[in-house]
Amino acid sequence: MQVLTQMTSETYKFDLSIGILPLKRRGAISYDSSDQTALYIRMLGDVRVRSQVGFEPERRGSHPYLGVDFRTLHSRAESAGSIPARRIRRLFSFQRHLLSSRLLRGAPHLNPLHILDEDYCGQAKCMLEKVGSWNFDIFLFDRLTNGNSLVFLTFHLLSQYGLIELFQLDMVKVRRFLVLVQEDYHNQNPYHNAVHAADVTQAMHCYLREPKLAQSLTSFDILLGLLAAATHDLDHPGVNQPFLIKTNHYLAALYRNTSVLENHHWRSAVGLLRETELFSHLPAEDSLSIERQLGSLILATDISRQNEYLSRFRTHLDENDLNLGNASHRHFVLQMALKCADICNPCRPWELSKQWSEKVTEEFFHQGDIEKKLKLEISPLCDSEANTIASVQIGFMTYVVEPLFAEWARFSDTRLSQTMLGHLGLNKASWSTMEPEASGSSEDGESDPARSSEEPSSRALTQGSPES
Repeated sequence: MQVLTQMTSETYKFDLSIGILPLKRRGAISYDSSDQTALYIRMLGDVRVRSQVGFEPERRGSHPYLGVDFRTLHSRAESAGSIPARRIRRLFSFQRHLLSSRLLRGAPHLNPLHILDEDYCGQAKCMLEKVGSWNFDIFLFDRLTNGNSLVFLTFHLLSQYGLIELFQLDMVKVRRFLVLVQEDYHNQNPYHNAVHAADVTQAMHCYLREPKLAQSLTSFDILLGLLAAATHDLDHPGVNQPFLIKTNHYLAALYRNTSVLENHHWRSAVGLLRETELFSHLPAEDSLSIERQLGSLILATDISRQNEYLSRFRTHLDENDLNLGNASHRHFVLQMALKCADICNPCRPWELSKQWSEKVTEEFFHQGDIEKKLKLEISPLCDSEANTIASVQIGFMTYVVEPLFAEWARFSDTRLSQTMLGHLGLNKASWSTMEPEASGSSEDGESDPARSSEEPSSRALTQGSPES
């Protein structure tokens, strides 16, 4: 197989024989849709804003927190004794990385590596054969692919749907795009990381295979759905929108305190599409259409608009007027599917759901610790002294997840929908047994109209997955 070595502008050295060798990469291209001005607005690394009038230094608010590097926000100091263990794990995983790169390209194993590495790749390949299963263990798959679950899963799905061939996508560009997407997730974040993106992408695939969608969606719809799922939390800093607003973060000012993170995820995704020239072979108007519709999907994950989307969805179902032959209606259903995929963790089997619950709550509590340190008002659900994992999850399931998935089950009354609702009920019951008082407080909240009206928004804003 031909070996191509290419240097991209200050980004990566790409060698097909061994995969991606990461170099220093600073900033991703985004843009202002009103004037198409290129902006470098990445939270990773040095943040700079570049405009048509020249290079300006990073704009900072008055709050001292803004001097903190988001890359180290959720990092933990490691003891000296743990460093050798990490190095050993890296040595063991290096061969697996080489082999997994060959597996992605479909290249034969000319010189078989260690049998253990063969076994790891074989297991990953077997898992992909069941990628449509709701019990798909994304944590195991991420370990088997040496931390490359988002790249492998998304590439596999794009191939399985025939989208690479249909849209005549350059496989080198596709791979590079996916690697850059994965790299731009902050894996120091307990929850908002590439594994979460891979999990959402897998869930989106499950929804795309539901009868109503499978019979109606076009290949273009499927491409948009998968890309939106993979990039919906791109460059997430591990804190929520209210935190960015009250610390006067420049992104909050840039997007006028409206869907701040969602706008940033979208602009970052567009930046990578343009950087890799993934759709450069398409007419300019088609590329722009992809970018706009991708944005529409990602912006729909803003939890502050949850009631707006849910009410519209409920109205369509009540009036039975959803016409999936209509492009705008199909796009709306894609938005709802992405919203479901984004917060589907409570609907997974307990052994998977519990892990996600622990991770997202860890991220919440870490934000709360920072707010305490900076003498800021602690965001809802972020106070580890006033909340527990169980109480956070019971509230989130009650006010956000259950209403959404109840309507989705009305729209798509299938075995998968019933399975998700079943897991949701069992998981909620499991958390209730761990937090007896949480059940009572949850019931009290339901009887209080004032609290009920504000809970979905406050809870979801900190749930993370909706904030992306």
